[in-house]
Amino acid sequence: MGKQPPPASLPDEPSRAVLRAGTPVYRVHGSGREPTAYNTRLTHPFYYGGRFDSTPYDTYGYVYIGFSAGAALCEVLLRSLPYESDGRRLLPRAAFERRSLTFLRLTEDVPVVSLMSGTDLAAVAQDTWLVHAEGMDYPQTRDWGHWIRRSTQGWAQGFVWPSKREPADRVAVLFDDRGGPGALEAAGPASVDFGTPEGEEWLNAALAPYRTRTAPRAGGW
Repeated sequence: MGKQPPPASLPDEPSRAVLRAGTPVYRVHGSGREPTAYNTRLTHPFYYGGRFDSTPYDTYGYVYIGFSAGAALCEVLLRSLPYESDGRRLLPRAAFERRSLTFLRLTEDVPVVSLMSGTDLAAVAQDTWLVHAEGMDYPQTRDWGHWIRRSTQGWAQGFVWPSKREPADRVAVLFDDRGGPGALEAAGPASVDFGTPEGEEWLNAALAPYRTRTAPRAGGW
């Protein structure tokens, strides 16, 4: 288990979960991106990118969502962000100024592979490394993700797992080639643009429980 190549076949039937229609979810995305649009950019197989991104070895559109605003924010913005000597964290402006948070909901039931528990992970020959690994291991987690997709072709429209940076909640990745790309719709308040004074104020309030605030702008607003 952990950082090693996938086996020839699954050791067990993967655990299935259903993300129910109407469930509120949250997405942090580039402010110029349509909030419900799946990312179709192929990630380099060996560099950069996210945990379960598409690569030239397995091409699909994908979208990452959190089941709380905190989980969505933590997974995107607090990745490997260190604490200062006073026990607080300072979020660089480049990390958030061109991003927004959108309130979404699922429009249909979405069957996914559950990676929530030790037994769920064991069913795909893995342990918590798969969902807790840091960015340096993402080329390997992507390879495992492609293997799990191939092994669940026909039904798995995504994966769900515990958020690494907000363990009290869940995150998921959805695929556009399994059931269509229309599983998300805008819901609730308008998107929060972190590049505006109002959006940055909202962001600071949301990050305060995580002992994090945005770095000041040079010269102020």
